[in-house]
Amino acid sequence: MKNTAKQRKTALYIRVSTDAQREEGYSVEAQTEMLKGYCQSKEIKNYSLYIDGGYSGANIDRPEMKRLIGDIKEGGVECVAVYKLDRLSRSQKDTLYLIEDVLLPNGTSFVSLRENMDTSTPIGRAMLGIMSAFAQLERETIKERTSLGMRERVKSGLWPGGGRTPFGYDYDKSTGKLIPNEDAEVVRQVYSLYLQGYSTLKIAKLTGLKYERLAIQILKRKTNIGSIVYNGVEYKNCHEPIISESVFYSAQAEMKRRSLKSARTSKSLLSGLIICGVCGAKMRYQKWSGGKYKIYCYSQDKSKSHLAKDGVCDNVKVSADELEKIVLDDIFSLKFEEKDVANADVDILDVLEKTKNAVKKKLSRLYELYSEDDDDVLIDEINRRKRELAEIEEKIHSEKENRSISQASMEQLKKLGALQGVWKTMSLEEKQSVLRELIDKIVITYETVEIFYTGNIR
Repeated sequence: MKNTAKQRKTALYIRVSTDAQREEGYSVEAQTEMLKGYCQSKEIKNYSLYIDGGYSGANIDRPEMKRLIGDIKEGGVECVAVYKLDRLSRSQKDTLYLIEDVLLPNGTSFVSLRENMDTSTPIGRAMLGIMSAFAQLERETIKERTSLGMRERVKSGLWPGGGRTPFGYDYDKSTGKLIPNEDAEVVRQVYSLYLQGYSTLKIAKLTGLKYERLAIQILKRKTNIGSIVYNGVEYKNCHEPIISESVFYSAQAEMKRRSLKSARTSKSLLSGLIICGVCGAKMRYQKWSGGKYKIYCYSQDKSKSHLAKDGVCDNVKVSADELEKIVLDDIFSLKFEEKDVANADVDILDVLEKTKNAVKKKLSRLYELYSEDDDDVLIDEINRRKRELAEIEEKIHSEKENRSISQASMEQLKKLGALQGVWKTMSLEEKQSVLRELIDKIVITYETVEIFYTGNIR
């Protein structure tokens, strides 16, 4: 139910986007004083303040603006007064929406003191459209100039700023460029370990990164090869690279391969690995009569049309048991060699030792600072670093233990006939994991089965 005319009030709307506007005369206090002065001059006694402090005028998604709109639509506002038009909004579209779709339909007039504007008159409404258009033009011009300035900075190899400096780099204020810092070695380790087959979660734990997400971000970030990507455009040779382009793009290819191979939870041993050699679509398991399973092309499955490649694919249906036997016989014939840790690009123990030394170095610095100033914050940081050091030492101990176990396991595997000897003792998930590490894809073309292995296997 709408309010009666006697209850209608004047709404004094005030917006301040930053504390810096206090210096420009747009502070909450300054706007309030001027708007109250307006009410006094017009002998308006029934008014309310609506104040949005710390909100941009780029849109109307502001708490007090929402409350004001609600009060207007309920019929409780006779007039909205602002000190300056851009206090209402800097968007022409939003300004016209407020005037034409909110104020005027509800019989609410609009007054802007700075522009001497009153929409209760035709000339006032015309002036409002003109002024809001200029406010929008000014905002877009500033935005365009800022964007052009940033683009020119990046073109000349300077960091555009905004957000955090990429992990592994510091921002040099004197040159405006990024320079590698002590964490650059961690960045190199992340790429090397990933290309050796370690997961991002394992890499984060080994290198002391706080989150797995950071390891993923490092792998994807082109700043590591000396490039800066701004507004979707890559600018090369902007600063000193941490890794080579060949390492970076090898990591991208590996990420794509793992993402394509990541199988959904399935009870099917070869799920996600089988490709139709006739049309190129994936192939799936389907339960058949007698509890048996057959494998057929998704192009032949009308219920999964989005996975089809060719509606007339005539590839054969293959017995799942027969295909799994062919694949396993081939795998069991492979000769597995023990991984030479000494010749690996990055030795895990070496990574952990370097991380340990880095933490000890930081801890030593903290002790020096504490000797000069016994600050409680320093105590907290020292305790945190001590815990971190203890965790790393535990990882070193575990890694050494695991190596002893791995060596014993390797000898056992050799005695049992390598993988074939332990296959029956493995869980389905373990079997699937092994297969996805070994096999890139299995292609079925009529009666022919081709197995494509990863890396240099076969």
